[in-house]
Formats: sequence, structure tokens, C-alpha cells
Amino acid sequence: MKKIKWIILILFILGNVMVYNHAYQFTHFTAGEGIRKKPENLNLSEKIKILFCGAQIPKRRNKVLPKQGFETIYIQSHEKLEGWFIEQPNPKGVVILFHGYSGSKSGILNYGNAFNELGYSTLLMDFMGSGGSEGYQTTIGFKESQDVEVAYDYVKERFPNQKIILFGSSMGAVAIMKSIHDVLIDPSTIILECPFGKMRTTVQKRFDVMNLPSFPFADLLLFYGSLQNGFNTFKHNPIEYAKSINTPTLLLHGAKDDRVTMQEIETIYNNLKGEKELIILEESAHENYLRHSKTDWKEAVSIFLK
Repeated sequence: MKKIKWIILILFILGNVMVYNHAYQFTHFTAGEGIRKKPENLNLSEKIKILFCGAQIPKRRNKVLPKQGFETIYIQSHEKLEGWFIEQPNPKGVVILFHGYSGSKSGILNYGNAFNELGYSTLLMDFMGSGGSEGYQTTIGFKESQDVEVAYDYVKERFPNQKIILFGSSMGAVAIMKSIHDVLIDPSTIILECPFGKMRTTVQKRFDVMNLPSFPFADLLLFYGSLQNGFNTFKHNPIEYAKSINTPTLLLHGAKDDRVTMQEIETIYNNLKGEKELIILEESAHENYLRHSKTDWKEAVSIFLK
């Protein structure tokens, strides 16, 4: 019985150390170069290594610059943020763009180009810990909501008479929703792509796509993530944030998305209070929608912004 108790204790400690490492790696990028593999593309040895140590995710750098003239701007948030401002003559407004988890602003340049073609000036932002912004921490949209606020305030002060539109993909969409929920910024319109419904659900998906048991590890990861990052990850729920949003909202989702379920999207949509529209892009997964649904995306956005 003593041996059994010792074995159980050792396994308990080992399991908690493993999950602690996962929580830290999930919310802290590394300084080194490398390519992030999707969990479902890992081989067995890579999965075993990640199971014990957590997945190290390199900080995504901006290796592609805008082809047109741009101004690099810096704004202070939790960290000093870097953005690219691209001005259009006689613009219809300013679109502020926010990328997804482990992304950077160079990864959403094609979105910026699309808004430029529609006649809008654009400000593409790197969240804290990403691209040209300072730091290595990410909180999957929680603290990034302050980044949304300071970027919005910057544009509002610089262009007081311009319409301000917020665009966010995945984590970027979640950060926009939380910013509106918390501080009541007042953009003219928001365009949200594939926001997750609850932090707990998206963490469970992380284990599911690796064919690893999500219970009880997902809840332990959230517990340790809360301690490491200074906020209650269990309460990071865009489904609840949606209830505070009266801003006209275009919500887009890929029919082939294996990260965010249709049920999550429908619940968010139903909770939105103001003018709203839901568009399902049949050829897209959890990705940059301009890769497979460019024509449908442009049509939906241009119609909604009229």
C-alpha cells in the first residue's frame, strides 16, 4: 500500500508539473526562430515531448512589409505596441486590424489590402508579445483587450471625424469583444472572424486535436494559466462579452473550422444586441479567409459596410 501511495503521489506531482509547463508555453512565446506546427500535424515523438514539456511557440516576426507606403507607429499598452498605418486619399474611415493567436500584423496584410481597395485607411497592429511589439506573453485576448482600447483611442484622437471600424481574427476578435464589454469603446462597426465561445472550450480543443484526454488536464491548464498570468481564465468567455455589444457586427465563420464550433458561433451571434449579420464561408477552415473564400469575404464585408 505504501508503494501504491508513493506511485500515486509521484504521478500526481508529475502530472501537475507537465500541465504547469503546458500552461506557461501556451501563454509565453519563445525568442528563437522556428515554424509552429499545428497539433494535428505532430508525429508521435513530437507529441510525447510536448506532452511532458509543453509546446514551445516562437514569437511570430513580421517578415513581409506592406507594398504601399506606410507609417510605423508605437503605442503604449501593457507593452509598447507596433503598428503600420496606411493612409488612403479621402478615406471612408479607418479600419484597425488585429491578428490571431501566435500571429502578427504581416499575416493580415492581405486583409489590410482588401480594406484599402474598399477605400479605407488601415492600422495593422501587433498585440503585446507578437511581431514588432514588446514582450513574449499572450493571454488569448484577455489583456489584449487593452491593446484594442489604446489603438482605438490613438485613431480616435488622430482622426476625430473618421468612422472607426475594428476587425479581428480569432483571438483578435475576442480581444475586440472584451474591450467593448469592459471599457465601452464605441467603434462604428466591428467585423469578427471565428471568435471562440469560452476559454475552457478552446483549451479542450487543443488536447482533442492531439488525440490526448482533455479531462482533467484542460481544467488544470486553466488553473495554472490563471496563476501564471494574473487573471481568471475560467471567466474568459466571449459568449458573455457578446451580451454587452450593441455595435453593428459582421460575424464570419468557416464551415470547415475544427477549432471553433458552429454552436459557439451561433450562441455568440444570438447574444449580440445590435444590428448583426452572420456569414458562413463554406470553403474556409480556422484560417485566413482570403485564402479560400476571397470573393465571398469581400462581397460580405463590402455590403455590410455600405
